[in-house]
Amino acid sequence: MIGIVGIVVIFVMVFGGYLASGGTMGLILKSLPFEFAMIGGAAAGAFLISNDMPSVKHTIKDVGKVFKGPSWHHDDYRDLLCLMFELIQLARQNPVGLEEHIENPADSSIFGRYAKIAGDSEAVELICDTLRSATMNYDDPHQVEEVLEKRLDANVHHSLHSSHALQAMADGLPALGIVAAVLGVIKTMGSIDQPPEILGKMIGGALVGTFLGVFLAYGLVGPFATKVKTVVEEDAQFYHLIREVMVANLHNHATNICIEVGRQNTPGHCRPSFVDLEAALKEAKNFAA
Repeated sequence: MIGIVGIVVIFVMVFGGYLASGGTMGLILKSLPFEFAMIGGAAAGAFLISNDMPSVKHTIKDVGKVFKGPSWHHDDYRDLLCLMFELIQLARQNPVGLEEHIENPADSSIFGRYAKIAGDSEAVELICDTLRSATMNYDDPHQVEEVLEKRLDANVHHSLHSSHALQAMADGLPALGIVAAVLGVIKTMGSIDQPPEILGKMIGGALVGTFLGVFLAYGLVGPFATKVKTVVEEDAQFYHLIREVMVANLHNHATNICIEVGRQNTPGHCRPSFVDLEAALKEAKNFAA
């Protein structure tokens, strides 16, 4: 919602200010389709050249994050802590019983109680792989921590590709606007024998290209790239929380301490209160019983 509000504010302030100063939209609207075809088409072509098809699809999909925001919210972090509490508790009380849950999480009664998390393959694999590692008698938990850190860094690097692709497009749009403007000037020079009022309109139309390139770059595509990066980095905190709790478990801390480590590492605006989490953990215990 905030993304839509931002776009509306941009258009209202830019074009509203232009109209309030005495400008007219006629010349802009007349030139806009042609300038947009040149600038937008060239930007789209450059985007296709610099990315493979999976990256193109990934970027188009990630544009939705500008309007949807992060995937994980307050309740999801609380549910994640409850899920890991149940799994860690079971791992310590009945290691054999844990196997059915981490080897086949799709049919797990524990994962089944947290449908949104169970539907995220990366979260499920991260939890199951780490719990499986704990049964392999690692001498040094720091080994697992290092592996998890590299895995999470690789995931974030891949997820940020959309942001980088959009930012590259934003960086190129002003130059493409100049290209469109230069073509407009070339067209104008070919009609140099026309009266000044006609030449003025032709030059004004050419300058629409410069305006459009800069406007798209700094008013839309650049902010889109920044928002996608912000959302990706915030969603990454969800998986970092899994790492913190799992590593605390490998250090053989008490289960409640492992969960508290996770709670303290939850982003502030999504962090459940101690009382709220305690109530959720009691409910999880009742289900387990």
